[in-house]
Amino acid sequence: MAESPSEVLLDTSPRSPTAPYRWPPEPEDRRSRAPEFYGFVAWTSTYILFVLYFLWAVLPDEWIVWCGVTWYPNREWALLIPAWSVIVVLLTYTTYFALALRDTPAFDEMCSVTDSRIALPAKDGNYNPYFASAKPDAIPELYDIPIGMVNSVLYHESFQRLQAESHQRRKPARL
Repeated sequence: MAESPSEVLLDTSPRSPTAPYRWPPEPEDRRSRAPEFYGFVAWTSTYILFVLYFLWAVLPDEWIVWCGVTWYPNREWALLIPAWSVIVVLLTYTTYFALALRDTPAFDEMCSVTDSRIALPAKDGNYNPYFASAKPDAIPELYDIPIGMVNSVLYHESFQRLQAESHQRRKPARL
């Protein structure tokens, strides 16, 4: 048992969804400032690398050699790297979309409406737990409602109208 409320561990952390962290958060002076420095270094190095990439792509060969660089990749890579990166990103999205479509069950499969963890009440003769839960003072038990029952409650009037229309069509016309 926790000795004080400050020792209570919550389930998730802002840094990691699986690592617990203490509540309330630690004061500012006790927290590490390492994430700030890592973020600054990542931001700065990204801009420096972009500037170097841009200079390599647009400067003439004489200027690059004058700066002391003796070897650098062919200039066609200045266009190929962004083009290939865009294609890889598009193929990634397309692949994930195709995998999601492949794993989606068809509309007529029962697994598109329910799963293996369905909780249905046990049938005991004439006793129906769904009707027992409808009483005014009842505290209903937790059950999944079958899709047929949901449809009959939601579309009861439509079903009756369709049945009446089909019944009228079946009657032979009198002369």
